[in-house]
Formats: sequence, C-alpha cells, structure tokens
Amino acid sequence: MHQMDAFAGKAFVLRVDEQTAHARETTLIADLAFLSEHRVHPIVVAPNPHAARSLVRTINRGGNAAVGLSGRDAGMLPRASDGIGTVQTGILQTLTAAGYVPVIEPTAFGVFSDDLEICADDVAQAIASATDAVRAVFFHALGGVPDPQTAALIDELTPAEALALASDTRVAPDLRAAIRAAALGVRAGVGAAQICDGRVAHASIVELLTARHLGTQVTGGIYLGA
Repeated sequence: MHQMDAFAGKAFVLRVDEQTAHARETTLIADLAFLSEHRVHPIVVAPNPHAARSLVRTINRGGNAAVGLSGRDAGMLPRASDGIGTVQTGILQTLTAAGYVPVIEPTAFGVFSDDLEICADDVAQAIASATDAVRAVFFHALGGVPDPQTAALIDELTPAEALALASDTRVAPDLRAAIRAAALGVRAGVGAAQICDGRVAHASIVELLTARHLGTQVTGGIYLGA
C-alpha cells in the first residue's frame, strides 16, 4: 500500500500566510496538486480576501482546480457572538469530492448583521475540526514555535503545552494565534497540526511522505523530550 493511501478521502486543511501566498518561488501549488492526485482533499484558508483571490488565480493558471469561497457562501461560516458558529461543511464536501480545492476567505457570514473578517487561524481550526481533517498546517515565517527561553525551535508539543505557550506574552501575537488554533484543532479530533514555513520546499507534504516533519508539530500524545 502506498503511504499516501492512509490519508485518501480525508480533509487536509492548510492555513497560508502572506509570505507564502505572495512568494515568487514556492512548491505550494505543486503540493496541492500532489495531494489531490492521491485523493487527499486539500482545503486552503487564506490570510485575507485579497490573498484568497490571488491564490485562486495562481492555482487556476495551472489546472482550473481552485474555487474561491467566503464565509457567506452556502452559509459556510456563520458569524457568532464569539467568532464562528457551527461550520456548514456541505459545500466543502461537494467541492473536494469533485476534485476542487476550496480557497477560503477568512470572513464570517452575518445572518442578521454585517459580515466580519476574522482571524484566519480560527477559520482553519474551525474547518479542520468540522471536517475531521487528518492534518491542519499553519504556515508562519518563523518556521515553527521557538522556545521562549532558548529561542530554539520546539519539535513537538501536546495540546496542553501548546495552549500554555499560546498565552505566553514572550511569543509573537500572530504566532500565539496559530499555536492556539493548532492545539484546539487537535483536541477536537484533528490528526495532528503543524506550524512551519510554507516557503520551504514541499512544506505541506513532507510529513506525509517521510518519518520527519518540519517546524513544530502538535499531537494528541504525550511528548517526552530526549
């Protein structure tokens, strides 16, 4: 059995950052095609609406596979008092089953109010949890989570360890948001979550093909340091 067969038919959520979305040289598009070819269902969450539209154009220049979505489409991401309500996954399932790559703007649909642009990390976590994603990947320019005391990148974290770091003010605010989303996703049943640099070659799929991973991985198991 091919190693990728274990991930076939499952959602794979990828939160792209500004640096990767606008990078001149990146393997992101090739990685998305590779996942689709192996029947894995990539779902891309863009950092903002402008980047989402840019990613759709870039992906479709090579294969007409991307479909841009906002939270209002099919009421996918309803706005709630605390951010996002219950994710409506029907449109995602329909598109991914047909071989399309949804590229999502981080906006919540205001049923009785205005739509609201929200944190892309929160959108990725909500979608990954709702779709029982096999992985959630969060791109960040730091390439992972640095230890606040030593500045060395941390290889693995449990959700509890990640949530503790997400409240540590020594960690950059945007990275704290990614750490928190990764931890909450894993607690909700996502197979594992990674924080890594999307500009590194094949950052999206290295962990699916080899025994190693890039950056920092959040898993449900207990991690014992060497």
